[in-house]
Amino acid sequence: MKTFSGIIAPACFALAAMSVLASAPAQAQSADTSFFVTSTPIGNGGNLGGLAGADNQCQTLAQAAGAGAKTWRAYLSTQAADGKPAINARDRIGNGPWKNSKGTVVAKDVAELHGANGLTKQTALSEKGDIINGRGDTPNRHDVLTGSQADGTAFAGSDDRTCKNWTSSTQGAAMLGHIDRVGLRDDDASKSWNTSHPSRGPDGGCSQADFKTTGGDGLMYCFAAN
Repeated sequence: MKTFSGIIAPACFALAAMSVLASAPAQAQSADTSFFVTSTPIGNGGNLGGLAGADNQCQTLAQAAGAGAKTWRAYLSTQAADGKPAINARDRIGNGPWKNSKGTVVAKDVAELHGANGLTKQTALSEKGDIINGRGDTPNRHDVLTGSQADGTAFAGSDDRTCKNWTSSTQGAAMLGHIDRVGLRDDDASKSWNTSHPSRGPDGGCSQADFKTTGGDGLMYCFAAN
């Protein structure tokens, strides 16, 4: 019996250790991570608490994934309103290069990011290193908030493309990109990572439910600005 116990006990300890490792939370797999897609939304539609609230979401998720030592910024533009100038997403995110949680460079600088970048469904990973559901997956979550034109600048004019500068969860609209660069048509907009189409829906265009009607969840791109 003693021999039997002596054999089984180490095996039990090994199994217990494996169980602990299996239940451990996913972590960003590269210390150099400087880009990710948020795995979870803030959850209040287009009301992100402004740019500060969006940046905080990026920082919080990065911290949980072991990459919180950097300064994180959400890739979002705001429009000119109430005497305040527009803010361009491209001006908020640093100079690059940016790597995903696997260490893959998705863009070496701002120019490449808005040109021939390396963003695809396989590289636009969450902070946990996971692929985000795209077109054909259930549920589809490929719409990402940007409020931006193709070159990363804010929209001019009176048409709302930022859910009232990220403070509205009802009326308005947000310009969305496609994380997987796939859409209903074979055109540039459907394949755009940052400017595919505005949000819409029965609640007014900026609710959490509205985002889901076209295949989204209120996710954002996050970039390390330093």
